[in-house]
Amino acid sequence: MNYKLSHLDQLEAESIYVIREAAAQFGKPALLFSGGKDSICVLHLCRKAFWPARIPFPLLHVDTGHNFNETIEFRDYICKKYEVNLIVRYVQDSINQGRAAEEKGPNPSRNGLQTVTLLDAIEELKLDACLGGARRDEEKARAKERFFSHRDEFGQWDPKNQRPELWNLFNGRKNIGENFRIFPLSNWTEMDVWQYIKQENLELPSIYFSHQRDIVDRRGVILAASEYITLLENEKIETRIVRFRTVGDMTCTGAVFSEASNLDDIIAEVAAARITERAARADDKRSDTAMEDRKKQGYF
Repeated sequence: MNYKLSHLDQLEAESIYVIREAAAQFGKPALLFSGGKDSICVLHLCRKAFWPARIPFPLLHVDTGHNFNETIEFRDYICKKYEVNLIVRYVQDSINQGRAAEEKGPNPSRNGLQTVTLLDAIEELKLDACLGGARRDEEKARAKERFFSHRDEFGQWDPKNQRPELWNLFNGRKNIGENFRIFPLSNWTEMDVWQYIKQENLELPSIYFSHQRDIVDRRGVILAASEYITLLENEKIETRIVRFRTVGDMTCTGAVFSEASNLDDIIAEVAAARITERAARADDKRSDTAMEDRKKQGYF
């Protein structure tokens, strides 16, 4: 009998260990769930980690109101299938309460406004840890994260204040008011995620596969045409065959022209790609340190 583990089995075992450590070290964790492929993988790993018991913590989604309909529909479907407790908090409520201000200008985004809603939810629900699907290969600011990533009493991230992680020892010690982000997929790559999705036969929102959609080409970022997008001068709506490598708000998530309609096609496409999946995210292009700035504000 061959007892050698594949690289996916090793990554799975590592992630399940991190998830169980989070459940053991923290009193009120939650899984940040958006309905994207990475958070779907984490949800599946959580299910494996505690099977046959149910996942012992809730899922939390910060809904900006600018999501893809396909993602929201899938979120509700998969939460019902996995029999988990889904908590949704809305950016629109933060705006209505005067806690956040809608961006002005021709290309507004609610991506940064999620910080206020998330930190309010953490305080309201008394959460001390939030699990997420971030990976170190996504972007240079992600590469500095630990499995257990400390956030101060204001929810902010300071890379100089991270706990060292020796071997598989994770330090979840914190002061009152502080919390942690837990990243079980830290050592995974985009290719690992897609291969794992195929291995485990996981369901995904339809927008990850090629489909016909009305799009707007905004300085090289292919945005889905929607009520949240205001056409700029010389812009026009076209109908093209596209898919999305990553999923966020409709106002900032770029598509790619693709005919990949199944997992094998997507894996082959990712293998040949020479740009990262977040290269199509307009919110990351606002500055060279866009993601790092958002992390320091407390969202990621």
